[in-house]
Amino acid sequence: MSFTLLIVIIVLAFLFDFINGFHDAANSIATVVSTKVLKPLQAVVWAAFFNLVAFLVFELHIVDSISKVVDTSAINLYVILAGIIASIIWNLFTWYLGIPSSSSHTLVGGFAGAAIAFAGWNVVHSDIIIKIVAFIVLAPLFGMIFSYVFSIILLWFFRKFNPTRLKRWFKVGQLFSSALFSLGHGGNDAQKVMGIITATLLVYFKSVDPAQIPDWAQITYTSSGHIHTIPFWIVIGCHSAIALGTLSGGWRIIKTMGTKITKLTPFEGVAAEGAGALLLFGTEAFGIPVSSTHTIAGAIMGTGLTKRVTAVRWGVTINLLYAWLLTIPVTMVIAALIYYLFMLFGWV
Repeated sequence: MSFTLLIVIIVLAFLFDFINGFHDAANSIATVVSTKVLKPLQAVVWAAFFNLVAFLVFELHIVDSISKVVDTSAINLYVILAGIIASIIWNLFTWYLGIPSSSSHTLVGGFAGAAIAFAGWNVVHSDIIIKIVAFIVLAPLFGMIFSYVFSIILLWFFRKFNPTRLKRWFKVGQLFSSALFSLGHGGNDAQKVMGIITATLLVYFKSVDPAQIPDWAQITYTSSGHIHTIPFWIVIGCHSAIALGTLSGGWRIIKTMGTKITKLTPFEGVAAEGAGALLLFGTEAFGIPVSSTHTIAGAIMGTGLTKRVTAVRWGVTINLLYAWLLTIPVTMVIAALIYYLFMLFGWV
């Protein structure tokens, strides 16, 4: 039963990554679609490719952070199962409503909520949770600042160029900026599910002599105690799932991200995606799990501000902020309720 449960959790984790792909596809391609640089099908193929190859670029800093959100020695597999089910429910709900909420925070909230229901608040590593919660505000804020500054620099540098020629150049430039952002999205979001699967293996084998753990479940650590390597099937599986999800599109959220926050041109697309990619690459280097949704939304606002304050539809952004703030507590509650249901049915 325990091994069957392990397999179920891994399958659901890959399913969550697939849902994450089409839920957060808008992050990678909304700007490049709304500016008509690429057609929707071309854009999802472009983004999916860079989501897939991201494993060649990034180290496992995010995996290390996510796997340590809770004390894996003090939880069981049903905790992780409840967290993943809650995450899938919230992701599908927000996708249906066209709300670009964070899949990352959905996963963290579900994981933490089920763990608290099982063992209390002490099982959660609050320093990691505080860092993640802080970036609910900091990620869009930094994205907005980076994008605004980047836009000003580009406007000054190209101030004497022919506008028609510049538009053609920025259309080409947006291919590269969207590729960079898709790379950052794949590296950031795929690693979060890798972290959950890694935590699952740690829970499953926590009572086993390390020498007896099979090769397909081997995890190695650096001298400082951080995760160094995980099984390659987890890495390629997570990146493949998120790439396949991206290929399936996410048109409801693309409309919100690409057209409702502010009107975008190829110039603004380059500025927003370039700034978003810079922030994703930077936070990944420090192992900070940030939301690509929050990052690109803030970046789109920042480039809109270079025109005028009223160019940004602040009513839309306020509604997005409400969804962002609700994601972690709501998924914590859903996961806790699911875990209590497991107890009610006598499964735990």
